[in-house]
Amino acid sequence: MTKATRENRRKNVIEALNKARAMELQAIHQYMNQHYNIDDMDYGDLAAKVKLIAIDEMRHAEMFAERIKELGGEPTTELAGKVVLGQKIEGIFPFDAKQEDDTMDTYNEFIQVCRDNGDSTSMKLFEAIIDEEQIHYNYFDNVSEHIKNLGASYLSQIAGTPADTGAASRGFAAASGEA
Repeated sequence: MTKATRENRRKNVIEALNKARAMELQAIHQYMNQHYNIDDMDYGDLAAKVKLIAIDEMRHAEMFAERIKELGGEPTTELAGKVVLGQKIEGIFPFDAKQEDDTMDTYNEFIQVCRDNGDSTSMKLFEAIIDEEQIHYNYFDNVSEHIKNLGASYLSQIAGTPADTGAASRGFAAASGEA
């Protein structure tokens, strides 16, 4: 392989990693906004879990940035999209489930980019992060179904619960023992 070919392959992977990082940065902002709003609605347990998921997304963004730097690139600071503000509790969890589902789909495409460009390390990184995104999707989809099927009775059980995640939050997936 020529040096130019190797550089082009590396650039292709860095581009995929930066797109993924931008998606993670957008998710962080989205979930933190939701966390504050859900906490204001007094659904502390839901707010705490959304905050922990945002912390997972922070780890993912950092992991992508570290890999980008290892490959000689510059990690993006741009968000992949706009943060949706003012969501009602009934809309937050289906919105987030769709975001996680879309993320997994895109990351699977990025795995192929890594494979096509001979970068098994970045491919494994995407695979590991997809596993955590699946945990997030399952949680969001589960809460969405509870709200849809049980409505106010489900939410009334959560009202007034604490939103504290502790001083040293490790993130949702790590705290649940599934990652």
